[in-house]
Amino acid sequence: MPSTTRDHLSEADTTSYLETMHRLADVSADVIRRYDHHRIPVVRKTDDSPVTAADREAETAMRDVIMDRHPDHGILGEEFGTHQEDATLRWVLDPIDGTKSFISGTPLFGTLIALCADGEPLLGCINMPRLQQRFVGDGHSTTRNGAPVRMRTGRGIRDATVLVTDHVDVWKHRNGQAFDRLAAAAGIFRSWGDCYGYTLLVSGYADIMTDPLLNPWDMHALIPIVRGAGGMITSWEGDDPLSSNSLVAAHPALHARVIAMLNPPR
Repeated sequence: MPSTTRDHLSEADTTSYLETMHRLADVSADVIRRYDHHRIPVVRKTDDSPVTAADREAETAMRDVIMDRHPDHGILGEEFGTHQEDATLRWVLDPIDGTKSFISGTPLFGTLIALCADGEPLLGCINMPRLQQRFVGDGHSTTRNGAPVRMRTGRGIRDATVLVTDHVDVWKHRNGQAFDRLAAAAGIFRSWGDCYGYTLLVSGYADIMTDPLLNPWDMHALIPIVRGAGGMITSWEGDDPLSSNSLVAAHPALHARVIAMLNPPR
């Protein structure tokens, strides 16, 4: 069984860390809103992914809060790397998940915040400033703006909505033909991806969310959020999600079938 907040943290600690998580979401949103709806310079990183001043300033603001409130905690952030790598408790930050959406004027981007203990994600947050939606999960329950959300049930593949962040990356890094067979068999297939796809999943508007290639800061916050909404989340092959650089999330009644379709026998 995966580790959870109830295994690792006291109720008082959980409350304190959730307060910090909400503060991180607030300060990052304040930064992002100053840049939103403006054309700002975009820099290409070494992997050719885009980054902006909003990404960097939002992460800096969050790091400042963590180091002030929890000086013994570690940090892993997309833009500025690792702080106190050996700390038992570590915050994992993606200041703007969906930077391509952000720089294109699309509101489907968000900030990802996770608290991990010995590498296991315990608390996760997806904060979407433009949509004014905040999802928080602890592996047992997930809320949207404080109200509980759950994945929908009772759907087979042919009635399911399948989402993917990047279809091109599926063909680059996974079995593209197998994925396209899954997409063709589903009722609806759309590329509402990045963190927005997971919010649709846990809110009951989608059934299968797929990400063929991810970094740790893209993944950690999503795990307790999906589990808290009643979902199953694994690697593309169906293994521990932390052992891979990919994610497949679905309702437990669908998940095994999805993994089988994505990984047909050779």
